[in-house]
This record gives sequence, C-alpha cells and structure tokens, in this order.
Amino acid sequence: MDEPDTAAILPGDVLTATDEETHDSGDHKHEAEVASTGFVRPPFRVTCPVSVEPVLFLSMFSLALQAPLSTQYLWDRISEDLGYNGSKRSGCSNGSVPPDPLQTEVEILTAHWNLYISLGGFSVGLFVVPLLGSWSDLAGRRPVLILPNIGLALQAVVYLVVMYLKLPVGYFLVGRLLSGLSGDFNAILAGCFAYVADTSDRKSRTIRVAILEACLGLSGMLASIIGGQWRRAQGYINPFWLVLATNLASALYAYLFVRESVVPDPSAKLLTSRHYKAIWHLFSTGGSTSDAGGTFHRCKLWLYMLCFFLVVTVHFGSRELYVLFELSSPLCWGSALIGYGSAAQNLAYLSSLLGLKIMQRCLEDSWVALVGLASNAIGLVVFSVADTTQLMFTGYGLCFLFMAATPVLRSKLSKLVGQSEQGALFASVACVESLCFLVGSGLFNSLYPATLHFMKGFPFLFAAIILFIPAGIIGTLRCLDQRRDNRDSTAS
Repeated sequence: MDEPDTAAILPGDVLTATDEETHDSGDHKHEAEVASTGFVRPPFRVTCPVSVEPVLFLSMFSLALQAPLSTQYLWDRISEDLGYNGSKRSGCSNGSVPPDPLQTEVEILTAHWNLYISLGGFSVGLFVVPLLGSWSDLAGRRPVLILPNIGLALQAVVYLVVMYLKLPVGYFLVGRLLSGLSGDFNAILAGCFAYVADTSDRKSRTIRVAILEACLGLSGMLASIIGGQWRRAQGYINPFWLVLATNLASALYAYLFVRESVVPDPSAKLLTSRHYKAIWHLFSTGGSTSDAGGTFHRCKLWLYMLCFFLVVTVHFGSRELYVLFELSSPLCWGSALIGYGSAAQNLAYLSSLLGLKIMQRCLEDSWVALVGLASNAIGLVVFSVADTTQLMFTGYGLCFLFMAATPVLRSKLSKLVGQSEQGALFASVACVESLCFLVGSGLFNSLYPATLHFMKGFPFLFAAIILFIPAGIIGTLRCLDQRRDNRDSTAS
C-alpha cells in the first residue's frame, strides 16, 4: 500500500493555488447554474481558508456544554421531587456504609430519564440523518449545515422553557424530538466531513481532518471547563442561553459565509426512497469496486462497519454514565470536578490525533487502531474500580489514545467503495452513528441501575470487554490482507 489507509478519508488542509484559480474562474458559471437555489450563495465570502471549521466548533461547543448540565439538572429536579435533600456529600462514605436508598432511587430515575430522552432523539435521527446525508449529494451541503443547527437551537429553547416554568422533566423529550427531526449533531458532522472531502484533494486531506477533529476536542474541552464553573456560580439557565446562542451563530455562519461545494439539482427531493436505496445497493453488492475482491470485499465492508458500530457505541454509551457515576457515592463530585473530567476526556481528541500521526511513521493503520482500542479498554477497566478522584483521573489519562481507532475505520471503509459512492457511504456512517447513540444510551443507561447492587462500575468493565471484538476483527483482517498481498507478490 503506497500510502496509509487514513489518507482515503482525512480531508485536506486548504485548496491549492491552482484549485482556487480554477474555482474562481468558474464562479460566474457556477453561480448562473445555481442562482435559483437560495441555500447556495452566501451573502458574504471569507478570503481565509477556514470553511466549515467554525460550524463544527460552535455546534460541538453547544453539545458539550449542554450534555452534562442536562444530566445534572435531571438529578436536581428528581431529587427535589422525591424530597432528597440534595446534599450528596452525606452519602459519600467511600463504601464504608451502604448508600442512601433515596439517593439510589434518584440515580435510577435519572438514568431512566436519560434513556428515554436519548431514545426519543436518536430513534428519530436514525431515519432522518441518512436522508439528509444522501440528499446533500444532490441538493448541496449548506442546507445540512444550517437545518440541524436550527433544530438544536429549538431544543435549547424547549429546555429553557422547562427551567423557567419548572415544567416536568418529560418535556425535555419534546426538545430532543425537534432536534432529531432536523438531523441532530450527527447530520452536522456528516455534512462537515463531506464538505471538506468536496473541497480538498486526496494528498492534502490528512491535515484537514486533523483540524476538524481538533475542533471537536478543543470545543468540548472548553465547554466542559466553562460549564461546570458557570453552573456552580449561576445555575443552569444562563449556560443554556449560551447553548442557544452558539447554535444560532453556527447556523448564521453557515448561511453567511460557507460557499456551496456541490452544484445543486433543483429537482432533488428530500422525502424519497431513493436515498435509502442507494445505501442498500452499496452494502448488498459491496459497491462498484467489489468485482475484484468478490465476496471477501463485501464481507470486509460489513465487518469494518461492525467494528465502527461497536467502538462508537462504547464511546457514546460509556460517556452517558460518566456524569452519573461521578455525581454519586463514593466519588460525589461537584460541578467543577465534573467539568474537569469532561475536559480531560475531550483532551484525548487532541492526544489521539498526535499519537496517530506519530504512530503512522512506524506502524500500519490497523495496528494503530489496535493501540487505540487497548488504550480505551485499559482506561475503562480503571473506571470500573475507581473509588477516588485520583483513580478516576488516572482512567482519563490512560484513555489518551481512545480516539485513534475511529479515523482508521473511516479510512478503511472509504477505501472499499468507489468515488461516486462516497456520499452514500457517509450517509450510512452517519446512520450508524445515530444507531450507536440509540443502542449505547439504551444499553448502558439500563445496565447501570441494574448492576448498582453488586458492582457500580460494571458497565465500564462490560464496555472494555466489548472492545475485544473489533480488536480481533481488525487484527484478523489485517493478517488476511497481508497474506493475500504476499501471495499476489509471489505469483507476480
């Protein structure tokens, strides 16, 4: 293999001078073709190479700010309704005495409401995201960057109304459904990756995906630090006003400055089965490049997608429990420590990218993915037995490469399909990510209250065991590929 697999998916830094000249020379023709589409031409243009990075940064910032705060708000409201005094320190006995039964009931109800809200939003997004992703190949990328941000803003409005009026927490589900109907954050993520793939060449894609991944890590880390301190100082309402503002700012930036990267088809329809058929054809036949590899090629496509599903499910499912695990005995963290913990987790986005770049100098991408999975599994094992703040942060430190596996898996998938099928592939990956949220939230939020009585950290141990499955598949496929390459080279 002449270049690392990751180069197949990782979007490039900036357009080359030649690309910009070609693009500029065709501007008048392009604008004439798409002038009838309101989403295509932004009112303003930016001369700097930044394109969709601010969209992703702002959207991730709002998501990372609201996720732990909404869980803490659920905890406080349920505690108030049940008459629990809210002094979680009273239950902090480091295991010397049984936990307060009322606190246990608060934990269970909070986990269940997290489950219901997550299921509501992600079950809707499971059907909407592939529609939007495949539709963007025809209608353009900008609508997929704007509409989900508006949906996330509407969700923030619903949450604010619940907090101001002290409405039942079940109304949070209404906000999640609105966000899911517009595609949620997964649609933004898919649109951003598709956009940079449209506007970059194959050789320069690595640095562009590094920038996008850095946006995820930096914005998440910043939001985690700000959210914990801000909530402790001023409560929940003011941080959620910032969530609303950042979502609106992201949509406004995409509308005003992001230029379209796809010539839209005015006849493109959103609500059509065509988008689902394209994805079905891709996975039922293995794509247009499957002729050379036959059944083995199609099996690799399915197996790598299974690996991606398991890894991302573990990421999202375990992340759902961190705040709940840290709030309760024996850790009993406050808002500040929860913020620092979330920041440490998001810092792993940057350390994983740095580690990925370094390891690629001496390891093939499959082995890099295995190192990342090992880092994740070891950290989860430490979380499962953590009963002190020091041990919990040790687990965060051991997970410093936990995001190294997902770029490799995206790359493997991208290499298996043709250039004309990349849109359908990205749509299916976005669909799988929505399913990962759905399954991860349902599985881990159900497992946590069910195992509280014998091992509080059992869900983290279970997650570590699951990671052995993708590790075995990736290692086996790599050995098979190497054997086939050796056989082909010997025959030639």
